[in-house]
Amino acid sequence: MESNHPILGDLTADQFLAEYWQKKPLLIRNAIPNFEPPIDGNDLAGLSLEAEVESRLVIGDDWALEHGPFKESRFASLPEHNWSLLVQGVDLWVPEVAALLSSFDFLPSWRVDDIMVSYAEDGGNVGPHFDYYDVFLIQGEGQRHWRIGQQCSEADLHTDSTALKILKNLEVTDEWTLNPGDMLYLPPKIAHHGVAIGQCTTFSVGFRAPAATEMLDDLATELLSRDITPNHLQDPPLTAAMAKEPISGAYIQQVKELLQQTLDDDQMLGEWFAQFMTEPKYPSLVGMTEELRSASLENRPVTGSEISHNHYLNGQKQD
Repeated sequence: MESNHPILGDLTADQFLAEYWQKKPLLIRNAIPNFEPPIDGNDLAGLSLEAEVESRLVIGDDWALEHGPFKESRFASLPEHNWSLLVQGVDLWVPEVAALLSSFDFLPSWRVDDIMVSYAEDGGNVGPHFDYYDVFLIQGEGQRHWRIGQQCSEADLHTDSTALKILKNLEVTDEWTLNPGDMLYLPPKIAHHGVAIGQCTTFSVGFRAPAATEMLDDLATELLSRDITPNHLQDPPLTAAMAKEPISGAYIQQVKELLQQTLDDDQMLGEWFAQFMTEPKYPSLVGMTEELRSASLENRPVTGSEISHNHYLNGQKQD
């Protein structure tokens, strides 16, 4: 019998994946017993001074947004309450933060994006919003009060001048106060809003969820780099009257079939996908971060041949 996973409370990994993953939120109390956060607010502020580190400040009730790197003097001039510092990819700079990823071994490592760490003074928050990716929110120092709500889309966002994607409304379905070591899992598109109670840190383990447009852009580059005999668009059956008519649905069908023929190669798609999903988060900084992203791909065997695997590291196929 499969035992409960250490970070998932009374659930096995398979139970969590079947019942919650990309389906519904889950609060796990004491997911990391006696959790001692590996980084604090001062450490995070120090990281945000570095040009190579992606960081943001969110300040006040109107969620004013500033991008780093910051100067030390900026922190001295911040208000006493109601601000947050967010730093992306902290796992790439702090090995003790990266060690948290071992707790999520029930998910493919190439799905992980990064661990973002936020520090907030009392009342600090980034507004009610939603994300397009799965995230595990681990409470570090202090407490944060979370309210979660409805399934969202772009239509639910404010259209005003704020640089953050703030929801027009949050229809609260549940709310909890998280203590150190508690963890909240949120699937994509679920409305949520977390507000610091006193000083607090939150560790956000986020997962890659590339948009179809992003994937198509990268795939097009891959196709152009390969020595593939191109297929070309041909006309559907035509009539003379069609010369002066709008583009017909028959042409659109031809385009769809042409693109589907081009993509009808599972081996090629698999190779591209393995490269795409193991691309480093910050390719130009690999020399500094020593980031390693890897995956293996099962090759589609020719009839009668044995199954083999290709291995990929940081977007490159390995010999």
